[in-house]
Amino acid sequence: MYTSSQICEKISSMYPDIGACGAELEVSFDGENKSWLVHLKKGEHELEHHLEFVDAEDCLDGKQCVALGLEVSQLLNNIKGKQF
Repeated sequence: MYTSSQICEKISSMYPDIGACGAELEVSFDGENKSWLVHLKKGEHELEHHLEFVDAEDCLDGKQCVALGLEVSQLLNNIKGKQF
């Protein structure tokens, strides 16, 4: 199992314009949902995404980051005023 720091670092490497881990990007374990909770904040925009263990492992193993990539892209588009 990966750590929250490893997931945070992976997201930061994929999207370096988001900001630093612990500041605008936080990853924690959500015991109630048994998944990783990814919290992104940029200005007034905030997004929380539940990332399943399998998706996190696939992403960190370099296989695919589709689920997380879509959520992060949505946030970045909202920040840039391209709301859907």
